[in-house]
Amino acid sequence: MSFRPKKPRPSPNQGRLDLDGERPVKPARVPTPEEARDSLLAYAFRALGARALTAAELKAKLERRSDDEALVSEVLERVQELGYQDDAQVAQAEGARRGIGGFRVRQTLKRRGVTAPLIDETMLARNPDDEQASATELLSRRWPSLSRKRDPRSSAYGFLARRGFPGSVIWNAIREVSAEQIDDEDAAEPEFIDDDE
Repeated sequence: MSFRPKKPRPSPNQGRLDLDGERPVKPARVPTPEEARDSLLAYAFRALGARALTAAELKAKLERRSDDEALVSEVLERVQELGYQDDAQVAQAEGARRGIGGFRVRQTLKRRGVTAPLIDETMLARNPDDEQASATELLSRRWPSLSRKRDPRSSAYGFLARRGFPGSVIWNAIREVSAEQIDDEDAAEPEFIDDDE
């Protein structure tokens, strides 16, 4: 017994041709303004559910879905009104990230479209002591691999600079971590005992 695939059944309009001898094209249904708004609003909620977005990021996503500027503005205002999108919360979360320096926070917020006054406010809220502690902690964890490099201090500086820490914070962290490592190495060396005594 051999298996034969079933042939698809022809649709009722498959054999019919219009007056020009071509197959008729079914016109696309144009959504009502309410349907377009609801669809764009649902898309905004899905986008915000995946990741906290700034107003600029969300607006760019909505503009890719709709050419209607008024509709995009209306949807953006609605999600902000409902509390689902707030640039201040996004900036606060970015500013509170550990292991990231102030330069990187500022650059990230600027790239994400946060306004300059809000960026300045976020930077003022950061504690310099926390930033120093964060850089030192991060470098302590990475020091074993960095210490095997040809120039560990230069490698450590580059590592922390890429993370957005300022030079003064980096040098303090390098001094502290390298001093700890030297102290640990001295403590780990066995004492030499002279048998001649």
